[in-house]
This record gives sequence, structure tokens and C-alpha cells, in this order.
Amino acid sequence: MPFPQFSKLLAIGATGALLAASVLSSACAAGPVEPVRVRGTVVALTGDQLQVKSREGQAVTVTLKTGWMVSAVANAGIGDIKAGDYVGIASVPKSEGGDGALEVLILPPQMKGMGEGRFGWDLKPDSTMTNATVADAVTSVHGSTVTLNYHGQEKKISIPQGTPVVTLAPATPGDVKPGAVVFIPAEKDANGSLSAARLIVGKNGVVPPM
Repeated sequence: MPFPQFSKLLAIGATGALLAASVLSSACAAGPVEPVRVRGTVVALTGDQLQVKSREGQAVTVTLKTGWMVSAVANAGIGDIKAGDYVGIASVPKSEGGDGALEVLILPPQMKGMGEGRFGWDLKPDSTMTNATVADAVTSVHGSTVTLNYHGQEKKISIPQGTPVVTLAPATPGDVKPGAVVFIPAEKDANGSLSAARLIVGKNGVVPPM
């Protein structure tokens, strides 16, 4: 695939960290809609109706909006995280102090600054998501520690060995098939119906860790 087209796909692709922020913004503007993050496995896609078995085992139906977009994720590594990169890191407090990463999403340069900040996340209890620029990354035999800058603040997060590190990859609607793992930043309206404009799908054995 030619690089410009690949870059365009990355730039418009869904990411858990950034789309959560955009959903929150649209919720404030649009009225009574609630952001809901759906994590699960595709059961069926019929027209614009996506049926998912959630990670909690519930049957969930999401209406995909006209022109909906899909991205996948590709494996990366701790060593791929460099100063100046824009990342989304889900983390939880460690018993000994500081935060430990649950997953890292390395974002393309075109997305730098989008959804910047630190906010609550629901990957695990007490988890947060930090969208920020990497100031530095120090690697050791046990993993890495990254220093993140956002809105004039600084946050250090340790990344243990084995932590999922991914980046965005192209996908097509054909990848949204039964058995595929998905992450969907959706909106719930006053009637309880869910809708979404974008989603992330597992592909080539790599599943969305966010």
C-alpha cells in the first residue's frame, strides 16, 4: 500500500484513547448521550447492526453510523517508544507507588495533541488513560519507564516486560467478522440504544488491548 494512503488510514482510524475523548466532547454538545466503551467479540454484522458478545458475556447491539470507519492494531515493542512520540497509555496505581502500564498505543504523528490529557478509564478498576508526548524513555532489564508531558504536566509510567504495545494498522469492514475481537467507543442515547462511528478490530492475531 502506498505510504500516503497508509498514513491517511492511520490518521482517520479509531483509537480507544483518542476516540473516548472525542465521544465525551460530542456528548457535551449533543445532549443526553453517554459514552460507553464496548469490548468483546463480533457475533454478526448485518447492514449497520453490529452484534457483539461483550467481555462480560452480554449480548450487545451497536448501530454503526453512516460512513463508519474501522482500524486494526499491529504489534510493536517497548523499544519502539521514543522521545517525541505521541502515545495513549492505560495504567493503574502500583502498590509501591507510581503507575504501571496496562497497555501502550503508539499513535501516528498526524494525531499528536488529539485528546491530550489524563482521564478515567475502565479497562480495569482504578485505571486511567494518559494521552501525551513522550519526553524520554528509559529501558531496563525489567521493562521501561516513560516520562509523559501533557498540558504542562509530567507523568512517569513504568512499562513492565510483557505489557501489550501496539500501533494502528489499516482494516476494512470485511475484517469485522464473527469471532473478531473489537473495541468500540460508542454512544448510548436516552433510550439505551448504542451507536458508533468508528471501531478497532483484531487482525492477524493481534487484538485491541485498550
